[in-house]
Amino acid sequence: MQPISRRDVLLLGGIGAAGVLVGGTGLITSWTSGPDPTSGRKLVTPTGRALVEPQFVEPQALSSSDGALHVRLTAAEGLARIAGQDATALSYNGGVPGPTLFLRPGDLLQVTLENQLDAVTNLHVHGLHVSPEGNSDNVFVAIAPGDSFDYDYRLPEDHPPGVYWYHPHHHGMVAGQVFGGLYGAIIVEDPTPIPVTRERVLVISDITFDAAGRIPAPSRMDQMMGREGTMVLVNGQTTPHLSSAPSARERWRIVNACTSRYLKLRLDGQELQLLGIDSGRFETPRDVEEVLVPPGNRADLLVSMRTGASVLRTLPVDRGSTGMMMGGGAAASSGADLLTLDVTGDRTDTASLPPVPKQAVPRDLRTEPVTGHRELTFAMGMGMGAGMMSFTVDGQPFDPTRVDTLVEAGAIEEWTLTNTSPMDHPIHLHVWPMQLITPSGEEDDSPVWQDVVNVPARSSVRVRIPFEGFTGKTVYHCHILDHEDLGMMGIIDVQ
Repeated sequence: MQPISRRDVLLLGGIGAAGVLVGGTGLITSWTSGPDPTSGRKLVTPTGRALVEPQFVEPQALSSSDGALHVRLTAAEGLARIAGQDATALSYNGGVPGPTLFLRPGDLLQVTLENQLDAVTNLHVHGLHVSPEGNSDNVFVAIAPGDSFDYDYRLPEDHPPGVYWYHPHHHGMVAGQVFGGLYGAIIVEDPTPIPVTRERVLVISDITFDAAGRIPAPSRMDQMMGREGTMVLVNGQTTPHLSSAPSARERWRIVNACTSRYLKLRLDGQELQLLGIDSGRFETPRDVEEVLVPPGNRADLLVSMRTGASVLRTLPVDRGSTGMMMGGGAAASSGADLLTLDVTGDRTDTASLPPVPKQAVPRDLRTEPVTGHRELTFAMGMGMGAGMMSFTVDGQPFDPTRVDTLVEAGAIEEWTLTNTSPMDHPIHLHVWPMQLITPSGEEDDSPVWQDVVNVPARSSVRVRIPFEGFTGKTVYHCHILDHEDLGMMGIIDVQ
């Protein structure tokens, strides 16, 4: 069988029987089981090779009914269909990603998580404003292999609509379990639907397979830099093909489920408007050409279709380096084609489609009294072990027995997140969203709310946080998940 050329791989994004770059060595191995037999668009590569470009598919959708959603998730290792091939990966219910959970404010989400892995695991509902205690979003739960646990998450009646997701959060194993395939989207619906012709969920992740279709163990350097996969997936596929009609208005809910990769999204030829990032929602959609989505963040996009062919791409992102440590390696998220889009046929009749209504004015903590100020310093340095780096918050690596930050319930605090390292760190706080104070990143200076805030290398970002609604212990950490596992995490207790 004639191998696919490197040019074909770069242009077609590794469809079908694509080679896999292993461990950053530049070695191309032929992990091949043929193209996905599902229907798709037939292509001929520049070297004359015929391939099938898979049709865009979405994860299984599970929606609440009568105010509740009951879900059973089984975390297991086994064969899964990824990029049109059978590979050994981790999955929820056999799918990568797991099912998408559709909820409404006030709903009760009940999840029975069954652990069929050979390691401890648990579940974090990333971004949801729910209790961090008991059977709710409790990251200190440890589910042993062969055991199960019943989670109960009660969303407040005024819970913000938006794009959220779920993934494991047992310290020391988070990066490997997420990289291996354990993740899925959560959508909290708008009380008043936004008028669109179609909605789609795009869970973007990355992964690496060896010649046998297995995920190789990361090198020490991979962990120091934050591992990035050699294949970038959209709903478990490489560069799927999506079709739409001229003048259609689609809503794309996008999750960055990569362990370390930054996404700089661009869709030339189409009109893009950003509804919001994470649970933050702008009053009116904002026209954009590019959207930066660091690990853990989500983007809610409106796409107004124009006739022609387009490619959704992630552009290269320089996320820093290790400086003089570990040989000064660079941490750059490479570019990749994510999906192809064809807009053809008769124009969609959008005359009856009203404009997107204004959303509620976001709360602005700049007009409210602040009850306390803190500075948290995220740092990297040479560790005690040979060739190891340390990852710390305020000079200390994570300790599950130590409370690092004690906050009074109801407080509104201003935190200065300081990054002294030569590498960007996206900082995530569980349960309570953060309002960006500086830099706001927007010319109109309207409130910007996120639960993951990127702190560039050797810089600081100020945020304000209302510690309202719930009490209890949870964590804040770098969402480059290898860095979290290596110690860049602290415990917060709100009392």
